[in-house]
Amino acid sequence: MSNSRAAAIPTFFLYGDEQQDVDLDALHVEPIRERSMRHDWTIHPHVHPDHTQILWFSDGGATFTIEGKTYEAAPNCFVVQPAGMVHDIRFHPGTEGRVITAAVSFVDAVAKDDPRLIEATRLPGAYPVETSAGRDAIRHAMEQLLFETNTLDPGRRMALRSHFLSVLVWLMRVSAGQAGAGPAHRGKDYDLVNRYRAVLERHFHTEKTLAFYADKLCISPQRLNAACKARAGRTASEVLYDRIIVEAKRCLLYTEMTVAEIGHAIGYDDPAYFNRFFSQRVGCPPGTFRKDAATTRRVGS
Repeated sequence: MSNSRAAAIPTFFLYGDEQQDVDLDALHVEPIRERSMRHDWTIHPHVHPDHTQILWFSDGGATFTIEGKTYEAAPNCFVVQPAGMVHDIRFHPGTEGRVITAAVSFVDAVAKDDPRLIEATRLPGAYPVETSAGRDAIRHAMEQLLFETNTLDPGRRMALRSHFLSVLVWLMRVSAGQAGAGPAHRGKDYDLVNRYRAVLERHFHTEKTLAFYADKLCISPQRLNAACKARAGRTASEVLYDRIIVEAKRCLLYTEMTVAEIGHAIGYDDPAYFNRFFSQRVGCPPGTFRKDAATTRRVGS
């Protein structure tokens, strides 16, 4: 796909919702009908630069086109739409099921002990679940995820991680070795951005220059920028800064570290500079974000 075409394709966190002001470190679960019915059961070509979608069909079905390859979904079927892949969907009217939209960083955090779970979310496909035990387990995990995303009960975050992990395990099992479910053409840009994100996870606490990451990937900074613009919709530096902000938000929401300690932990020894960096990208200082988070935060890892 050419860069000019990619630039014209809408990018969303959730289809039809503007991406701005959405926490990149998020897990969202909703019924398929909730969004698709509003759009007359047709989802036009778009891309989620930082989020993977996993759909479970309990009734009805859909035709997916992901990077030019067609996939058919039927009842008791998983569909995976990897982050950064252009896709459109034509649902059968009345289709029922669940849609998980998960940030790549959340998937990586939950699945980090088993690379097979991560790989299952990086390849597009439609995977029928043949066994009743598998179907029952997936339905239960999906319903619990939907319940937990709409409650503030104690232990919510760990429950979400547990049920999401169950979904990933079943997805890995049913996708492994299925004939005819081979990947769509991902392209060099897609693979390069995934490699960049993997290097980011290991080094973003200490390394803040694009030259460092380009050197690790054995490419030029210009090539890395071009790939990120084509597949993530923003520059490589912006991808790095977004990941740093996600980590800062996690610490603000889920630890008792001071703002200065958080800045130091993610590589900013000057508290004033960290405050400016955070404020420019979030719209408020870290302390204000922490105070307001009780009513505005989304699910982090």
